[in-house]
Amino acid sequence: MLLNYIKIAWKVLLRHPFYTFITLFGISLTLTVLMVLTSFLDHLIGSHYPETKRDRTLYVMQMHLQDSSRTSSSNGPMSFKFLTDYAKSLKTAERVTITTFINSSNAYVGSQKIKLNTKFTDADFWQVTSFEFLEGKPYNEQNIANGDNVAVITDDFKKHYFENSSEPVVGKDVEIENIHYKVIGVVKASPVTRPFTYADVFFPYTAPKSNYQGTGMRGGYVAMILGKDKADLPAIQEEFQSHIDRIPLPIIQDGTKFAVMDVKSVPYLENFLGSILNGNPGMKAIFFGIIFFVLFMLMGLPAINLVNINVSRIMERASEIGIRKAFGAPIRTLMWQFIVENIFITFIGGAIALILTFIVIHLINTSGMIAYADLTINLYVFVISIVVCLLFGLLSGVLPALRMSKLNIAEALKS
Repeated sequence: MLLNYIKIAWKVLLRHPFYTFITLFGISLTLTVLMVLTSFLDHLIGSHYPETKRDRTLYVMQMHLQDSSRTSSSNGPMSFKFLTDYAKSLKTAERVTITTFINSSNAYVGSQKIKLNTKFTDADFWQVTSFEFLEGKPYNEQNIANGDNVAVITDDFKKHYFENSSEPVVGKDVEIENIHYKVIGVVKASPVTRPFTYADVFFPYTAPKSNYQGTGMRGGYVAMILGKDKADLPAIQEEFQSHIDRIPLPIIQDGTKFAVMDVKSVPYLENFLGSILNGNPGMKAIFFGIIFFVLFMLMGLPAINLVNINVSRIMERASEIGIRKAFGAPIRTLMWQFIVENIFITFIGGAIALILTFIVIHLINTSGMIAYADLTINLYVFVISIVVCLLFGLLSGVLPALRMSKLNIAEALKS
């Protein structure tokens, strides 16, 4: 019986190609846009290479300072010394790494300038992150203690800097900002959308121009705190906050006296949203209102369109329903037929959307719009999207079908 319903559904779809096209277009476009956006959000905030441990990592990104009159404030990264004293000393954390954000540098191949993004890190950086080493190894505590001028480079920088990029380059020399470094390792590059780990070249924090010896509280460094387990994060946050609370106030920074200091260790999503989540209730309401509106535009309008099309399609088949009722078809059978038809067309639209999403994501990953992009399809969101479309499809098909199935046979045949 189910196979017969599917055959009927296929014939009905072929009967009105235009309606079929509009219906499939609405379903597939909605799902495609939703999945691409979700894939991009997952790319931004999900646990992906080389930050595969984000679910058990806390981020310390900035210090907020404010004077007692609330007229002067200072926001930004911290000094290496500050993070060493108050983050590295955590007992509940598995490991803590201190690193800079992205710095700009230049290298030259002949007369050609290569613009680089560089990063200064400690040795723990390579344990907290999950970089894939294509050659060599990371620098360690011994390299840092010795003050070695070594560097870890990405495979992309290797291609641009060395004439024969197919040969191993570990042990070779690179000159960056007129300083010579020995290549100690080559890693697979990370996307630019992950600022805690993105760079073309990584140096030990003892390398020249790192400014790690500053004695103030503000500087150019941030920290990532790795927990043994996700459940350990609240305890780590509590310990970190207790360290911060012990700092005597007021403090003097760059000649200004500050009476308020706020430094937080937060998961990546909260760190990513930052000022919105920490802002006033009005800002939160506006933000989530925008999110709701976007979701409504993506899912609501196509769903309403799908309802209208299904109502028109089913109303056109009043005479068919009348004939089937005249031959004794029960209401349950008629209802089941329309349910199967809606499920059938929804899954066709879902299959088209899946193919389109694969194509769009592949184009984004290979276009170079996002350096080293690695967008993937989130199958969980795809399934949820299919269920939502299916729900609207069922409602839009079942309700008119129930109405038509209750029509008097004579009235149905007149339609």
